[in-house]
Amino acid sequence: MTDPGTSASRPGGGPGLRRRYHRILLKLSGEALLGDLPYGVDPAFCTFIAKQLVQVRDAGVEVAIVVGGGNIFRGMAAAAKGMDRATGDYIGMLATVMNALALQDAIEKEGLDTRVMSALTMNEVAEPYIRRRAVRHLEKGRIVLLAAGTGNPYFTTDTAAALRAVEIDAEVLLKATRVDGVYDADPLLHPEARRYDNLTYVDVLTDRLQVLDATAVSLCMENDLPIVVFDLNRPDNILNVALGEPVGTIISGGASA
Repeated sequence: MTDPGTSASRPGGGPGLRRRYHRILLKLSGEALLGDLPYGVDPAFCTFIAKQLVQVRDAGVEVAIVVGGGNIFRGMAAAAKGMDRATGDYIGMLATVMNALALQDAIEKEGLDTRVMSALTMNEVAEPYIRRRAVRHLEKGRIVLLAAGTGNPYFTTDTAAALRAVEIDAEVLLKATRVDGVYDADPLLHPEARRYDNLTYVDVLTDRLQVLDATAVSLCMENDLPIVVFDLNRPDNILNVALGEPVGTIISGGASA
């Protein structure tokens, strides 16, 4: 494994890019794939993400992705309207597989190799999630899309992202959002809201900051896995975070600011 602080040369020559992380896990919400659409998957926005992933792979960073399904179906919302919670969550898991396949198509059109791995068995469209196989795909330079959450109801895809990041020895969990970090209030509703550069896991849990669910944050805290919350809509932000640039809010065990 290359030391995270060394440089990685981009194909085609030119100076190498210095990178901080060797292996990352990117958490995308299902809503991120909406783009400008009210429902479903926007192929243009998937292409926008895919082009950024080409830059990240060119820098020598290994990438795994966990995607949600909220653009298609939300189990908790369905349960609130009377559907059995477990049934709703399983439907939501199927929605994440649909999103993973759509994103896979966009990424492969940009020339990258991918694998979709599902926590629910569906051999015709995805490999079963096996930790060692996922790590091997990453080592071979493939983008690995991890679908169907944990395969269990009552767990969010945020928790699935934290779990998979720990399992595959990712060095950071990247949480893509619509804003440029964590605020003390919704900046879309409160322009005066304060943005944090750094937070501790305890800050997030104690102040009930709506970044990731408490189970996901606790899992990251127990395994000393840093979280970076950043704006997905800004071009090159995925690459900038992977290179250790000061983008978004960093959540870790260190002091907050």
